[in-house]
Amino acid sequence: MLVKNYAGAVSGVDSTTLTIEVNSGGNVPAGKLGYYLVGLPDNAVKEGYQRIEAALKNSGYRMPRIKLVVNMAPADIRKEGTAYDFPIAMGIMASTGQMSSERFSDYLMMGELSLDGSLRPFKGALPVAIQARKEKYKGIILPKSVSREAAIVDQLEVYGVEHISEAVDFLNGEKSLTPVTVDTRTEFEEENGIHLVDFNDVKGQENIKRALELAAAGGHNVILIGPPGAGKTMLSRRFPTILPPMSLYEALETTKIHSVTGKLEHGSALMARRPFRSPHHTISDVAMVGGGSNPMPGEISLAHNGVLFLDELPEFKRTVLEVLRQPMENRKVSISRAKLSVDYPANFMLIASMNPCPCGYYNHPEKDCVCGPGVVKKYLNKISGPLMDRIDLHVEVTPVSYDELSIHQYKGETSGDIRERVVRARKIQESRFEKVNGLHANAQMPTRMVREICQLDQACTMLLKTAMTKLNLSARAYDRILKVARTAADLAGSESIAMEHLAEAIQYRSLDREEWAG
Repeated sequence: MLVKNYAGAVSGVDSTTLTIEVNSGGNVPAGKLGYYLVGLPDNAVKEGYQRIEAALKNSGYRMPRIKLVVNMAPADIRKEGTAYDFPIAMGIMASTGQMSSERFSDYLMMGELSLDGSLRPFKGALPVAIQARKEKYKGIILPKSVSREAAIVDQLEVYGVEHISEAVDFLNGEKSLTPVTVDTRTEFEEENGIHLVDFNDVKGQENIKRALELAAAGGHNVILIGPPGAGKTMLSRRFPTILPPMSLYEALETTKIHSVTGKLEHGSALMARRPFRSPHHTISDVAMVGGGSNPMPGEISLAHNGVLFLDELPEFKRTVLEVLRQPMENRKVSISRAKLSVDYPANFMLIASMNPCPCGYYNHPEKDCVCGPGVVKKYLNKISGPLMDRIDLHVEVTPVSYDELSIHQYKGETSGDIRERVVRARKIQESRFEKVNGLHANAQMPTRMVREICQLDQACTMLLKTAMTKLNLSARAYDRILKVARTAADLAGSESIAMEHLAEAIQYRSLDREEWAG
């Protein structure tokens, strides 16, 4: 008897619907198992036979000793992972008359089976559910532990089950199940904007806060340079608190990436806060950009719509830093292999921090640098010029004085106060770019648009010309200055770029000054 049911195969951050065909009957050759699995399954899928057999027996069903052929179509897509245990087991039972297959065409099924018949979670429930809705399936049946993740997709019945027997009874019409429901907007509003840290915690450093406000308002990349203990990491970790709240579309897009990698918190349905990724400096190229034999998103994609924080930037391998260059420009990363090519979104903001020299005290107001001649320049040269060009704001962080630290009644601006100004500036930019698809912030402007939007008067033109000549800036740095100046003008509510906006943007090119590192 031939039966068909349906599952999903995740590729990149999207899913393709698979047909699981199970045919039973025929003689089993002597000494053979009689179970044939075809359709490019990997080892994890092949090993599912032992899990399925034990799960069926321990759940009161039987594993038939007849010829079974399981085809996973389309056969030219490689099937990977353990999530096909459940649909294959259901197909085997229906093919051998142990349950009805009448309702198979209405549902997708996914899940790993334990030996006792219970269902274990799998990666990528959200993209599978999205594809099921696109293809007009009535619903999806999957492990209860990932059901909330899939339930944020509306117009789709999501049933979370803990044991295979629940699904059998439901599809036989012997038992009803209550669909899992998630009020996406309510959950999004409740989670959005909740942070455990605040800029109000930081004493002093008003100039650094201003630079980070500029970065947040225009979507600019930032590098913080200063001695140990000056507050670089503390400031960076509070940066997400002043970013504009995610839109519902951004939240869904970000959740999908984390769903594919299995990094959603247990029981979580939606990521409403912007991600903050802080990989260790020993990270490999593949872990940063994504890939592997079974391509998965890397840290830059996990930081999509959020922040990638690289602490102690020169300590990262040079090859790891160089792979950031193309994604920072294109805001996506393409992983190509012999049999497939996958695109992952990578629209992140880069926040980097570093000491100015190996000892950490170059340019320190009180402590002397003990590094030898040329050491500072060599240390800074660990970061390539093309990468540094792609960082809009170079900010020098100086230590906070004892007097500032000892102020007990310090009342600095809260993250909420700063975020209000950032949101106003972002709304100006959204209005400016409303006719351009995929463009939302000044940092994303292409060169042609920079020339049109960032017009300068004669006085500003002369100032920029002088700065370009003295600092020996590249063409890319020229564009970055104009973008930052435009953001400063947006924060001030100015329609045109004034002298003070341009001057502020120029001062954030510290590492371009030849005398900075001697």
